[in-house]
Amino acid sequence: MAIRLGPNRYGKAEVRLVRAGGSSGIQDLNVSVALSGDLEATHLTGDNGGVLPTDTMKNTVYAFAREHGIGSPEEFGLRLARHFVATQPQIKSAKITIQGYEWERLGPHSFQRRGDHTRLTVVTVIGDESQVVAGIEGLVLMNTTDSEFHGFPRDRYTTLPETTDRILATEVNARWRGVADFAAVKQSLVDAFVGTYSYSLQQTLYAMGSRVLEEHPEVAEIRLALPNKHHYLVDLSPFGLDNPGEVFIAGDRPYGLIEGTVTRDDTQPAIAEWF
Repeated sequence: MAIRLGPNRYGKAEVRLVRAGGSSGIQDLNVSVALSGDLEATHLTGDNGGVLPTDTMKNTVYAFAREHGIGSPEEFGLRLARHFVATQPQIKSAKITIQGYEWERLGPHSFQRRGDHTRLTVVTVIGDESQVVAGIEGLVLMNTTDSEFHGFPRDRYTTLPETTDRILATEVNARWRGVADFAAVKQSLVDAFVGTYSYSLQQTLYAMGSRVLEEHPEVAEIRLALPNKHHYLVDLSPFGLDNPGEVFIAGDRPYGLIEGTVTRDDTQPAIAEWF
């Protein structure tokens, strides 16, 4: 039986970088580097002649932040990825993943971290080609009404009642391929969620993705993962109380998970996996 080395990569994960000062205020990033290429020797014989130390990758992140600034996470990721591919002949592909945490200015030198969501950037450089994926994780949204769910198939195991009025809540996790203004794309997602009368979370997902593509032509396609954060009406009748849609139990797990990609007909294929 033949044995061979399959796809592989290595890098430095979760380099915590905070840059303070200047008009940008605080830039708070979590940067991960992953390199792949001609690395068979180190796996098969232990020859490290082509293995750039992961400690060097960490140092490069910090040095680039000082020498070149950060700019947007997309710009920073592209500079790093192109640097590793250009300076290391054995490296054919570099993937930079950046999580960004937002801070709100409270005064000349005072800030408060916003904890409601995380900005995501994934940059891949393969040879002379590059791909930028941006995204958002953990953005919690809720509509207290204007949501229904009925007309679904039923079998012997179905107990869920149909409803014409329910809470619709989700935690938006989205990734989009293309360089666009992050705040503007986020606002498009929020506006679509708020403005859609929902008959299913799938319908809402498509409305959110469509709004982004309509308002941001630089975005090629968008992928959303929307967990259904269930809220169950509490039965207060044992206590002689009614409950006209006011008191709910917030469910934790299990939960429904709705995923989908909204794309354009003329979208060019991705150069690397981007989900």
